[in-house]
Amino acid sequence: MSEMKTAAYICSGCGIGDKIDVKSLEKIATREGKMALVKSHEFLCGEAGVGMIRNDIDNEGVTHVMIAGCSRRAKTEAFHFPTTAMARANLREGVLWVVAEGDEHDEVRQEMADDYVRMGCAELKKMQVPAGNPATAQNKRILVVGGGFSGMTAALAAAEAGYEAVIVEKTGELGGWAGKSWKRVPGAAPYADPQDTGIADLIARVKSSPKITVHLSSTLAETRGAPGRFAADVATESGSVTTEEVGAIIQANGFTPYDIAKLPELGGGTNPNVVDHAGLEALAIAAKGDTIKRADGKEVKSVVFLQCAGQRDDSGKHLPYCSGHCCATSIKQAMYFKDANPNVDTVVMYQDLRVPGMGEDFYRSAQQKGVVFTKGKAAAVEPAGDGCRVAFRDLILDEDTALEADLVVLATGQVANSGVNIELPDDDPAKAQKTSVLNLAYRQGKDLPILKHGFNDSHFICFPYETRRTGIYAVGPVRRPMDAQQAEEDAVGAALKAIQAVENASLGRAAHPRSGDLSFPKVRLEGCTQCKRCTVECPFGAIDEDEKRFPLFNESRCRRCGTCMGACPVRVISFENYNVDTVGSQIKCLDMPDEFSEKPRILILACENDAYPALDMAGLQRHVYSAFVRAIPVRCLGSTNLVWITDALNSGWDGIIMMGCKKGDDYQCHFVKGSEMAHYRLSKVDDTLKQLGLEPERVVTHEIAITDNVRCAQIINDYVAQIMEIGLSPMKGFG
Repeated sequence: MSEMKTAAYICSGCGIGDKIDVKSLEKIATREGKMALVKSHEFLCGEAGVGMIRNDIDNEGVTHVMIAGCSRRAKTEAFHFPTTAMARANLREGVLWVVAEGDEHDEVRQEMADDYVRMGCAELKKMQVPAGNPATAQNKRILVVGGGFSGMTAALAAAEAGYEAVIVEKTGELGGWAGKSWKRVPGAAPYADPQDTGIADLIARVKSSPKITVHLSSTLAETRGAPGRFAADVATESGSVTTEEVGAIIQANGFTPYDIAKLPELGGGTNPNVVDHAGLEALAIAAKGDTIKRADGKEVKSVVFLQCAGQRDDSGKHLPYCSGHCCATSIKQAMYFKDANPNVDTVVMYQDLRVPGMGEDFYRSAQQKGVVFTKGKAAAVEPAGDGCRVAFRDLILDEDTALEADLVVLATGQVANSGVNIELPDDDPAKAQKTSVLNLAYRQGKDLPILKHGFNDSHFICFPYETRRTGIYAVGPVRRPMDAQQAEEDAVGAALKAIQAVENASLGRAAHPRSGDLSFPKVRLEGCTQCKRCTVECPFGAIDEDEKRFPLFNESRCRRCGTCMGACPVRVISFENYNVDTVGSQIKCLDMPDEFSEKPRILILACENDAYPALDMAGLQRHVYSAFVRAIPVRCLGSTNLVWITDALNSGWDGIIMMGCKKGDDYQCHFVKGSEMAHYRLSKVDDTLKQLGLEPERVVTHEIAITDNVRCAQIINDYVAQIMEIGLSPMKGFG
């Protein structure tokens, strides 16, 4: 390793030099930061400024660069020096744009800027350039579990991008539910009529593609490995096993319709003239476009569709959610009858009609064909003659009434074929699928983690398709309820994510959200106490144990969140460019005012994905907040080691604000469990505060969304006022 040579570059552009004494910052970087080279420039991100830095790297032997100017989230392309360790001091968004105007604020503004330069220099000296993961994985094939509409679409998307794909289908034929449907909801203008499913063409394209291998009547006996080097044992019904080596996995094994036998009050399972959507599709396929007949052969002259059958149920007995596609599917099926015979009495009974996208046009087309839509809630379906009698509450007239029909169709919901990793009560309707899908050889379980309604884990806001198992993607109705058009978009998106994963794995880089990050966790085994906290708390199953029961890191699965680093009580886990010391040194390097100064110091540990961008946007929109705070971005609140809290308190910080993502079932944490882990660990901080004789209000946590720029400023100002009321820390002077 070459000898470290540090350099600090301070920008005076964007108005920084007008409000902040840049010469003072140069002195601090030289005297306190001990930077070997210190320079300032009026336009550091411009060609001349970047050229100056590059020249020093190439000709002066600079190995570590500290840039004081705009946020580390800005000008990343300009300040791209891959062979050099780099820290950023946020003078623009973090100081200039958030401190109030006026001469009376000049002193605190300068102190804030001074501290950020100190912190940047301190962080820099604890960093190294990531060497990258030498154990790169080169397999770029994509395994798709499920040969339905979503699975075939994903496989074709991968193949058309030049990647080999392998489809494993449990049944003896491709097509899934789409292959058992007569038509589909239209996905193109004029959105007036049901359109061909296109499934026959899709199957033909899959079978003719030289880049796609298909295993029918097959399941996964075991799946092991990591991005770029998965091994999947494919077992057939005959008992033979073939091992497929792949780089990423897409789970697209779809859904099972909610069992209508659980709806006996609506005739489900008891009345042969009551069917669900799948049952009606079978009747439509048998009719081949002619008049639809019931199972007993009678021509259907009247039909009623009951929406939300066993869905949107708040009693806990049935599905609590809406399956999204059902209204449009009932409209499509109602048109089957009208297109074959306009005289068929066709009624769609709904409580709320939900037809997103261009579904409004489809709905109006059905009205023009004579489909009747009535707002009502069915109470019972009973036999009447050789048909059915539907008793319902008319929600327009607010009265009980009834109508008769030859056939009743229940619009039941989608239950995800998720697998065995399901932590729900035994009577939960989402627990219908109990066999393993992936059979993962992971200590965290055989299948993907499951959300509260039985759907596969997927970050629904920031990273759809992505799951807690790196390189494994959920797509289609196994991820959330959806129609064919949504599933098509889902499948292509998942294929692109899978491609990104295999390409990053081949270069030894992180997959997401820190895509391209070459760092990965390292552990000093001689200091490890084998407490297992890192293996348990890792959200992504990236840590196993070796034969001596020490943590064994699987870098290809690792997302570089640092949760393991935060979990480690003896601080032996680190990254080259992010570790306990890079943050700890920033906490301890400040020029801390004494307790009589009336200048508190508030530490903000801000998640780099939501909270820190929100702080930046507060600056961009000129939302003023206190100059007494100092913000340090962290990869995830889950990476927060408790030593940072104790060091800050012992060093005289007056308060600490933890800003992280929303946790829980509808989490917004980019690293899924990081915010939750941090919250759990920090619940124990009260004991530390009591031991130090400090008030519990000195450490607080807030859930922050990326759009909370106004709220961030308000939180800061309110908290500073609260600290001033409590009084400054008595620990000042003892750090």
